[in-house]
Amino acid sequence: MISDSRVAIVILNYNGKEFLDQFLPAVIQFSSKYKIIVADNASSDDSVSFVKTKFPNIEVLESKTNSGFAKGYNDALRLVSAEYYVLLNSDVEVTENWIESVIDLMDKNELIAACQPKILDHSNRAKFEYAGAAGGFIDKYGYPFCRGRVFNALEEDTKQYQSAIEVFWATGACMFVRTKAFWEAGGFDDDYFAHMEEIDLCWRLKNIGYSVYVEPKSTVYHVGGGTLNKNSPHKTFLNFRNNLTTLTKNHPSKFLFWKVVFRLKLDGIAGIKFLLDGEPKHCFAVVRAHFAYYGWLSSTLAKRKKMKQHPKFKFSMRNVYNGSIVAEHFLRTKSKYTELNSNSFFDQ
Repeated sequence: MISDSRVAIVILNYNGKEFLDQFLPAVIQFSSKYKIIVADNASSDDSVSFVKTKFPNIEVLESKTNSGFAKGYNDALRLVSAEYYVLLNSDVEVTENWIESVIDLMDKNELIAACQPKILDHSNRAKFEYAGAAGGFIDKYGYPFCRGRVFNALEEDTKQYQSAIEVFWATGACMFVRTKAFWEAGGFDDDYFAHMEEIDLCWRLKNIGYSVYVEPKSTVYHVGGGTLNKNSPHKTFLNFRNNLTTLTKNHPSKFLFWKVVFRLKLDGIAGIKFLLDGEPKHCFAVVRAHFAYYGWLSSTLAKRKKMKQHPKFKFSMRNVYNGSIVAEHFLRTKSKYTELNSNSFFDQ
């Protein structure tokens, strides 16, 4: 019986029957008083009929096309009425009280537009999980990292990151977002398809005066790579294209051109490394990503111009690391968030 209609849990699904079978029972067990919706992105398996048969009390929204994470969520959320959306991947195991502590935090501060729980690895439950860990950040060149995860270096969870703090981005694997703020910022960018869309959204939210938090009192376990394997060249393409686009859309004008030039060079080095490591498809994916970025440039700048028309707009670099996480990790061998200089984050 739903008793709190302010919160809607929306699970975007694409051919995820096995994950739904595995993880939906816990969502129902620990979230029974909230609306639970499965938004199906034109699955070719029998996900829809499975949910309707096994979980008849769960609402199913069906799309006729697979429009990816970004547009898939935008299309579904337009049909959902709630004060808060909880965007939950189908490959996430939730735990007791995973919702209440986050909503309590957001209720107390109306400027918190998005928040995430602590994300641990489903297969190694003592470690943080790649997609979000204990809160997301970027460096001044746009490279993402997390409290608990720097590149592929994942820390063990020893309760070292139990504080609720403001971060730069919240993971799309389990994102709590204030409905009003989500649409005020324009929702996800449909063009991204998948990957980096949550960082882009969080940066746009910050640029119009909102903040983003992590609340580690809430814990979930993420399988990761459930829809698009981390070794997929297409994922490499999306990450590089969308990351450059996010930087160009949202970064203050000062130094932006030179940062993009520097990023293109760093990406080139990454492409060469892929080639030397015997991964030519990933190298080609970086090249394709750059050409796609150039092809998007005029529309990206148009989006940037439109965003600046918002009455509360002001470019924000708050919680951006004023250094290079690439240099910190690969040259200075730092693999933990706590090894970074805490005074090197922008405060506005």
